Amino acid sequence: MKLPDQPLVCLVTDRRRLAPAARTVRDELIALDRVIDDAIAAGVDLVQVRERDLDAAVLTGFVRRIVARADGTPTCIVVNDRADVAIAAGAAGVHVRSDGPPAARLRALGPAGAWVIGRSCHADDASSVAAGADYVLFGAVFATTSKPGATAAGIDALAHWCRATDVPVVAIGGLTPRGAEACAAAGAAGAAAIGAFLPEGQGPDAMGARHAVPAFRAALARGIATRKSSDVPDEV
Repeated sequence: MKLPDQPLVCLVTDRRRLAPAARTVRDELIALDRVIDDAIAAGVDLVQVRERDLDAAVLTGFVRRIVARADGTPTCIVVNDRADVAIAAGAAGVHVRSDGPPAARLRALGPAGAWVIGRSCHADDASSVAAGADYVLFGAVFATTSKPGATAAGIDALAHWCRATDVPVVAIGGLTPRGAEACAAAGAAGAAAIGAFLPEGQGPDAMGARHAVPAFRAALARGIATRKSSDVPDEV
């Protein structure tokens, strides 16, 4: 499976932030199932399963179930760091950290011609880390509760990254639709978020997946339109 056309709207999972009062992992995953189902129904492009601490068998079973529910839709399911789980569960690919294995090595593990490789990148990374990836996740662009001690890279750093690589750059970190519009205007090919997809009322930016997906998509379209209009040379 290949990534849908740009712009990309990406849901990154965080079951503990979603269900802080849950008593068991099963309860956390049931809550996460609902959010992912809503996102798939709303047409999200990419779901990045970032649940590294789960037992491999539990994670594989969970990913396998959401892959089955996403079958026949444009939604890609990728797994953070665990290429073994992604393969066993039939996911579309794997997402790795900036210092993770080279893309060529990862691509050799998956189905020929259909293995999606994503990589996280940061302001101080060399653009060479994007080589061979299908997309890079750049951030944190804005201040984010997911990484309270992290320094926001800012729009200028994002724009620099977008100019430095031909690989689609997806912005992450404190993103709201308004922030996503600014990121797209700066050159981003998409937006990823955790907090905005949480059920409405569960955070300052939470709006629920069914509302977040179309809101981000519209915002990205506006940002891209702004970027394209600014690229048009003045008439002589």
